[in-house]
Amino acid sequence: MLREQKGILLAMHQVIDLIIVAFSFYLANETRIHFGVGLDYQVFSFSYHLLLLLALISFHFSLRLMGGYGPYRKVTIRQVFQRVFEATLTSIVSIILLFYTMHIEPVSRMLMVLFSCYAFIGLISFRIALYKFLAKIRSKNYNTKSILLVGSHQRALDFIHSVRQRRTAGYLIRGCLEMNDRAELVGKRIYESVWIIGTMDNFKEILRKEAIDEVVFGIPLKAIANVHEYIYYAEEMGKNVRVLPDFQLNKIKYYPRTARVDIEDFLGATTLVLSSVPKNTNELVLKACIDYAGAAVGIILLSPLFMLLSLLIKLTSRGPIIFAQERSGLNGRRFMLYKFRSMVINAEEMRDKLAAANEMDGPVFKLKKDPRITWIGSIMRKTSLDELPQLFNVLKGEMSLVGPRPPLPTEVEKYKLWQRRRLSMKPGLTCIWQVSGRNNISFEQWMNMDLEYIDNWSLGLDIKLLLLTFKEVAVGGGH
Repeated sequence: MLREQKGILLAMHQVIDLIIVAFSFYLANETRIHFGVGLDYQVFSFSYHLLLLLALISFHFSLRLMGGYGPYRKVTIRQVFQRVFEATLTSIVSIILLFYTMHIEPVSRMLMVLFSCYAFIGLISFRIALYKFLAKIRSKNYNTKSILLVGSHQRALDFIHSVRQRRTAGYLIRGCLEMNDRAELVGKRIYESVWIIGTMDNFKEILRKEAIDEVVFGIPLKAIANVHEYIYYAEEMGKNVRVLPDFQLNKIKYYPRTARVDIEDFLGATTLVLSSVPKNTNELVLKACIDYAGAAVGIILLSPLFMLLSLLIKLTSRGPIIFAQERSGLNGRRFMLYKFRSMVINAEEMRDKLAAANEMDGPVFKLKKDPRITWIGSIMRKTSLDELPQLFNVLKGEMSLVGPRPPLPTEVEKYKLWQRRRLSMKPGLTCIWQVSGRNNISFEQWMNMDLEYIDNWSLGLDIKLLLLTFKEVAVGGGH
């Protein structure tokens, strides 16, 4: 019955979202017509109806993919905002790409801008209102979930504190249970309104008589005799069972601010995984699809530019058109990175003589007025066109469109331990550093920007960085 009710509520949520998207589309078109923008575009044209259909389909799947229908009690408003933003960006970009690749009659750009704004505002407003409503309901002890906590020591106290910090999530600690040999503690208050209500002897009776939704074990399972019987009993009654990990995990995390703990099946063995890289599996798969598709489309569309730059490079200086250099990729894997040659043929030999003039701190070598750069090379570098051959690296799976820039192996050898974590994600053509000043930023700031990207990665962030990169290329912000 509960599963059926959840299914009905989810279906209602999705229908309301589709209504909001459809109304936003209608409102955007009416606004465009009212202000007389793009009136040559026919309201009842085939493209109009196809666009509306694609919008409904795209928003539906994007919201599902970005977690837009997950439980509200387990997320913050910021996370809700981020998911809707990412879904909107993904939907609009998908629609534009579909229209372009299918050679469908172009639609009004003003319509697309207004539609994306109205849809985002409508979807986020509905969710925030629903979020606030549910939070208010839970604060009055309605629609709450009751937890029975096994244990009353530090691990259990930390858990209680976390639950109490998120009161609007609607989780209530019904009470704690102690070991049978500590029966004298029954009736003791351990945290505000949380009391020890019994021992393990009372476990089954409490589950039968009390409205308990989840059981949380806050002490080591090995300390409980026949613990499998208690877990089996709770599961048989349909209770959700959680086990708090060993407290020592907090001391062995490599980077406590970002490390994540997961339980995974590894070749048939149950393992506890500590990871500090993104896990958004669905989004990472979509990111890979966008990488391959984007690289393939980019190579095809830019092929005339590839030919022009190749000709200019060949006519203005001696040497090969493509410069290949070994770089460090994902987790230190080495690969050959491709660039349009922007320097003289003996640039590597000249580097040692210029080392004293290096304008970057750390192991990276950079010069704004590098005498090794050719005439056409300076133009390519300023517009970042020398990086275009790396689309082939993306197509080969060695790089991504967005990600930390791939360093030289000699630079990696000089990294501090914390800086090596930037290799934990596939390198990319652009990242935060590329759109934030590049050579005007210190090496340590650069490393922190890459870690910031890894820690906060999302599909929406990738799209945002790609758009900012196009802007940098347009204004010639490269060096």
